[in-house]
Amino acid sequence: MTTADTTIGGGLTARLAHFYRRSEGARGLVLLTPTMLIMLAALAAPLALLALYSFWTQDGYVLDKTPTLAQYATGIGRATYRELFYRSVEISAVVTLITVLLAYPMAYFVAFRAEKKFIWLILLTIPFWTSYLLRVFTWKLILGYNGVINSGLMSLGIIHQPLELLLYNPTAVVVTLAHAWAAFAILPIYVSLEKIDRSLLEAAADLGDGPIRRFFRITLPLSMPGVIGAAVLIFVPTTGDYITPSLVGGSGGVMIANVIEEQFDKVGNWPLGAALAIASIAAVGIVTLLFVAAMRAAAARIR
Repeated sequence: MTTADTTIGGGLTARLAHFYRRSEGARGLVLLTPTMLIMLAALAAPLALLALYSFWTQDGYVLDKTPTLAQYATGIGRATYRELFYRSVEISAVVTLITVLLAYPMAYFVAFRAEKKFIWLILLTIPFWTSYLLRVFTWKLILGYNGVINSGLMSLGIIHQPLELLLYNPTAVVVTLAHAWAAFAILPIYVSLEKIDRSLLEAAADLGDGPIRRFFRITLPLSMPGVIGAAVLIFVPTTGDYITPSLVGGSGGVMIANVIEEQFDKVGNWPLGAALAIASIAAVGIVTLLFVAAMRAAAARIR
């Protein structure tokens, strides 16, 4: 390496160092680089591989890598898969609605009424101290043929034989998912409620607004970002849940994720499973965008 090359390299390094010190964006980019690399390796790369597989075909153990849309045609064209996807969206929508409706009062209490908020927030995280699988098994014991509910009703003389309708149906899936994801709904709503300027409520009270009117004119519209965030945070992952339907859903509670898991694990048709997964991701993304747009429009009308 010549002296000129050394000089040019040193000057370039000095300019880059000067740019790094002067540019806040460059410093932020450097700090985010490790996270971005991890996300690319752990998220983007598997999704890209999944999308690649969806354009291939498989005959037994032979994988044909010729690009084709045959797997998407099978996934979209088969009525069974469409019905399972509609059922998944329906169950997730019901879970989202119930969870948000139950979470909002709790978040409101912690934000406006609770004195020791930190303790309440710690209590809200208690379900995360146990595994998700253990919580699902707990609900299976509660709703089971010889479970807590049936045993309690029989001991009180309300029923004379265990009820079979409590478990292995869509209702059991909704109840289990709503309990499992409750904390994910409470925390975003709490953050939005906590950020509301209390002087706005005081001003509305001074102008004659009652509690109900203040809630619908001020509190609810200003907390809508948290409500929307909580709804999205619940709807998207519950649509792709396959553990809960497998354990408590039965044949009537099967969701699209169960079929995808079956294609990968049991049938061994990875291209079809990948096509179903990519199609489900795209459809859930569209439904989520439409939901967010509708909720924002509703919040604007409330204001």
